[in-house]
Amino acid sequence: MPAAQKPAIEILRFEPRYAQDFEALNLEWLRKYFRVEPIDEVVLSRPDRILERGGSIVLARVGERIVGTCALLKDGENRFELSKMAVTDGYQGIGIGRLLLAAVIDVFTAQGAGELYLESNSVLQPALKLYESVGFEYAPRPSGPAHYARADVYMIYRGPRPASPR
Repeated sequence: MPAAQKPAIEILRFEPRYAQDFEALNLEWLRKYFRVEPIDEVVLSRPDRILERGGSIVLARVGERIVGTCALLKDGENRFELSKMAVTDGYQGIGIGRLLLAAVIDVFTAQGAGELYLESNSVLQPALKLYESVGFEYAPRPSGPAHYARADVYMIYRGPRPASPR
């Protein structure tokens, strides 16, 4: 999509009326690349639990359509997981993922920081490059099982990257 045709993108906080969008967007990419795991079913069917446990969900809207989402899951006292990031086909590559990441990182930082990590898969190269560009670094997985059978990548947020000298 040429820059001149880039739509107005609005980043919103989750409301219960967006629960079906949150689930549908994530099921779309999970079914495209992997399979839906039991943990996915639990998280996607009850986004209210993410909020109740101290997490957050943001969504991207173009016009009246929700086209992207990203969640911040609380995973301990001062530990959070970046999860359930999805941008629907047809809206990828125009910066929506970057806006969603920035919004979730802002929420994480406002909560006093701590550790922010994600689990992903090496097949998702565009997403991994995006994560790296905002300050995530590859790291060894902590001991214990991965949350997702599909996860073969573990990354920790180290903060914004300094601008490259020109």
